[in-house]
Amino acid sequence: MPWRRGVLALFTVAAGTNVPVPLLLIYRDRLGLSPEVLTALFGCYAAGLVPALLVGGPLSDRLGRRPVALPGIALSVLASLAFAAAGDSVPLLFAARFLQGVVSGVVFSVGSAWVAELSAASGEGAGGRRAAFAMTAGFSLGPLTSGLLGQFGPAPTVLPYLVHAAVAGTGVAVAAGLPETNHRRTRVGGHLPSPDPLIRKGDVGLAAGVLAPVAVCVYAFPSTIVSAVPLLGTLPGTGVAVVGALAGVTLGAGALVAPAQRRLGSWAAVVGTALGTAGCASAALFVATDALAWLVAAAPLFGAGGGLCLAAGLTLTGRLAAPTRRGALTAAFLAVAYLGFAAPYLVTATAHRTADWLPLVVAGGATALLTLRLVRPARLGRL
Repeated sequence: MPWRRGVLALFTVAAGTNVPVPLLLIYRDRLGLSPEVLTALFGCYAAGLVPALLVGGPLSDRLGRRPVALPGIALSVLASLAFAAAGDSVPLLFAARFLQGVVSGVVFSVGSAWVAELSAASGEGAGGRRAAFAMTAGFSLGPLTSGLLGQFGPAPTVLPYLVHAAVAGTGVAVAAGLPETNHRRTRVGGHLPSPDPLIRKGDVGLAAGVLAPVAVCVYAFPSTIVSAVPLLGTLPGTGVAVVGALAGVTLGAGALVAPAQRRLGSWAAVVGTALGTAGCASAALFVATDALAWLVAAAPLFGAGGGLCLAAGLTLTGRLAAPTRRGALTAAFLAVAYLGFAAPYLVTATAHRTADWLPLVVAGGATALLTLRLVRPARLGRL
């Protein structure tokens, strides 16, 4: 089935986005980088991603999914090769991470819309669940692999990237055979048809008050546990492998719960933010006590919470979007979601000015309030 190939292509790009995460500990020790610089390196990905999202999605509404997605998948290979070549150069590491963000912005917005359209025959929400599974599965397996290679393999800051470059090359080959699905891109009289509104007037409140905060949770949850919490607590001696396993468990949980969104229906986002609240509490206890059991508990809570928010958000996005604006609205949703990548920087920056665990408690309180805010629209079946 074509949608399976679309899911695989999306997975290959997602697998590269978190390859650098376990290796941050190696860069920290080798280059003497502070926690703030490390989280900035992790987060500059969003600086490339958000503009690419906002350009890539609408561009694919005009030109088609294939002409925009295929070059993006090919650039994923280049981004990993750039990391492999960066060595100990901090500016080159930032440049490679920025490029990785650009690639992800293009492919995730266009690829999610492409998978949704390839899944049209499977019913409402199927495309959103499949795209969410592809991305979260890639997000989890990438760092799990790079953590093991970085801890136990040769050339720890080169080999993981070369492995992903080969995987992404497979994604290019798979995507090249996919059909175009955006048949509304045809020009009329030499001009593009007037686009439908991005969001219908009656849905603006739902998009701003519900969809947007759920979107922020999508990546705020996993990025906090993967890139901020390990810097605030004490890890065992095999720290690189531990962080890789932590990322794998966190994001693997997100992939595993994506199918549950269908059974949870309108309550998926509520359950997702509630799990994130519990994750904040568990992470705060780890930072306060250095008891590894709390970190182990927090990882799947954050991962499952983010995964449910992603699946619920993509499904709601597909419901709100006009067919001619699906790429643009998907891009807007993901752009807001990636604002969550600022969470690790905010947590680490404020932790050094207060008790280390306090920012996590504050984040948990805010997430609990959001959970309560979502109950009413869930009861009304609007989520």
